[in-house]
Amino acid sequence: MCGRYMLTSPVEAIRQTFKVEGRFNLPARYNIAPGQQIPIVRAAKDDRELVMAEWGLVPSWMKRKPSAKPMINARSETIAEKPSFRAAFARRRCLVPANGFYEWQKGEHGKTPMLIHLDGCELFAFAGIWEAWWGPDGDQLLETVAIVTRSAYPIIAPVHERMPVMLAEADISLWLGEDDLAPVEVLPRLAQRQAAEIHFHAVSKRVNAVQNDDPALIEPVIIPTQGSLL
Repeated sequence: MCGRYMLTSPVEAIRQTFKVEGRFNLPARYNIAPGQQIPIVRAAKDDRELVMAEWGLVPSWMKRKPSAKPMINARSETIAEKPSFRAAFARRRCLVPANGFYEWQKGEHGKTPMLIHLDGCELFAFAGIWEAWWGPDGDQLLETVAIVTRSAYPIIAPVHERMPVMLAEADISLWLGEDDLAPVEVLPRLAQRQAAEIHFHAVSKRVNAVQNDDPALIEPVIIPTQGSLL
């Protein structure tokens, strides 16, 4: 799964990398959490657009916004069949720009947060799906997003069994539906990132608290060894 991530690249880098328009301010974020507004890139007529959406998908057919745990992830293995995701997968795929994400590794001293990233925390995109939901009175538009997940790459599997789909540059047009492929053909064609590109290290448990959002969160820490004290 993916429940926290970071996006520290400036909006100009997002515009250049994903060839998209969008001129609002985006402060560096080191601890993005579900329920927050996040930037996404999506197809718009003959172009792409950069917009904000709430992280936690609300299907368009729901009569009320759920108060329980939001649907922040969609499993790639079942996304085409699940009623909550299949329409968005077919027609509303998007990019979720990121510089890294966190997973929690189980160990002797509990769960240790690990930051997973590309070389130099390079900007990349998760595969996402988005929905437009109107409130019960029909006058409240809410756009929401879920991040698509898959089984972990072998290099990441010791940290966590699941991970977000990290799109390669060559797959961006494919995921956005710009290549006119049927949805069922898209997922099998996505490339897997090379192991040499993937890096991870332990970070402070301060990342567990949503209110902590500062550069110190991504600094490496030493994992306690067997018999040592926290």
